[in-house]
Amino acid sequence: MGLTGTALAVDAGNTKTEVALVATDGSLLGAARGGGFQPPRVGAGRAVDVLAPLVASVTEQAGRTGPAGHLSAFLANADLPSEEADLTAELAGRGWAHTVSVRNDTFALLRAGLPDDGEPLGVAVVCGAGINCAGLGHGGATARFPAVGRISGDWGGGSHLAEEALWSAARAEDGRGAPTELVRALPAHFGLATMPELIEAFHLRALPDHRRHELVPVLFAVAACGDAVARTLVARQAEEVALMATVALHRLGLLDEPAPVILGGGVLAARHPLLDDRITQLLSERAPKAVPRVVTAPPVLGAALDTLDRAGATTEAYERLRGAWGQGPEGAGGRRAANAP
Repeated sequence: MGLTGTALAVDAGNTKTEVALVATDGSLLGAARGGGFQPPRVGAGRAVDVLAPLVASVTEQAGRTGPAGHLSAFLANADLPSEEADLTAELAGRGWAHTVSVRNDTFALLRAGLPDDGEPLGVAVVCGAGINCAGLGHGGATARFPAVGRISGDWGGGSHLAEEALWSAARAEDGRGAPTELVRALPAHFGLATMPELIEAFHLRALPDHRRHELVPVLFAVAACGDAVARTLVARQAEEVALMATVALHRLGLLDEPAPVILGGGVLAARHPLLDDRITQLLSERAPKAVPRVVTAPPVLGAALDTLDRAGATTEAYERLRGAWGQGPEGAGGRRAANAP
């Protein structure tokens, strides 16, 4: 059986990649997960290679062969127009679908959190390994940030928070910084007694760098106990999330009307009360009509919904697709306009 009437949906993040094969009636025909998508490190071709076994898996699950009708790819590190163009060309050359569209993966979170009817309006902030923000306004207006690290003004995300926690604890241990319980809690997480032991373990690769992300929940736990240094880092993260959302809403002219602010990614989806409450407070002060909402559905749902948008799908198709990911009727919101971007 061929792939007529189907589409491939891809959400590729820094740490994991998900691919789904969906039918235009909203049926989920196959799903697969793989490793991270990092073209800046390995190049566009090798990064797209990560998708090949996942595409093969979902088509095999569906018992189908041949190219799908469309491929909606929402990709981390597709931050600049030139990167989008390179990745679009690379994906088109694989022959997995007749047509291909590429957008930054922040838009997948946004689509997953927006209703399925009417003009798509709103802003999404993703705070996972890194941080990014994107929004859609009236007439298809778009707000984006380069989001390539400190050189583009970024602050925050899990990797950055782990680095800041280590930095603060190291300085507190040797007397250069303010006292903090992080001095004890960070090495203890790895069964070590002191910060010098932890510093040596990371420096000499006894602990691989990728394990630094484990320190983010430790940071939030220490902050919850009242530690001033840890709380300052959490407050700074909340400030960055609220600032990006407010700036994007301003650029799109949405500050004066109710507009969703979709929050997602591992750091925000964990629903740490200190972070949650501070973000809510800051948004209420700076964008009082904004409607913040944490979305925990996998962003690949947003990519899959995008394929239905392009197919002009029915209300029932949207409901069926959201149901496949455990999203109730409140997540569907009716049918989205077929000419959505």
